[in-house]
Amino acid sequence: MNTPDTEVVEKIRTFWNLMATNDFYSVGQVLAEEFTLEWPQSNERIRGAAKFAQMNAEYPAHGRWQFTVNRIVGSGNEAVSDVSVTDGVVQARAISFFTVSDGKISRIVEFWPDDYPAPANRRHLVEPIS
Repeated sequence: MNTPDTEVVEKIRTFWNLMATNDFYSVGQVLAEEFTLEWPQSNERIRGAAKFAQMNAEYPAHGRWQFTVNRIVGSGNEAVSDVSVTDGVVQARAISFFTVSDGKISRIVEFWPDDYPAPANRRHLVEPIS
């Protein structure tokens, strides 16, 4: 039997599985009617599943989008995912904070951090991850 924490994690896993189909309109089946997506870094908000799907469908890409779920953690009605995204040329990472209400994703607050070179002043303290 699923616990509530497992249910929220599985809902987010379903979201990313649907995103991986590249049929972004299909993602609407897990989004609440009042769904919003916020990107604080660019000060943008998308309201509704239809605009979310259209934005993803219209986003310029070099090929099919691929999503690798690195981690999902959740508790209660909230979850966070760390996902690597690529279209075969562009590579990015998204950290997404999800809120689930009545079994549907009602809100995502998402951050797309940019890679940067490690500062030289700590080179003696660190090692490369990969």
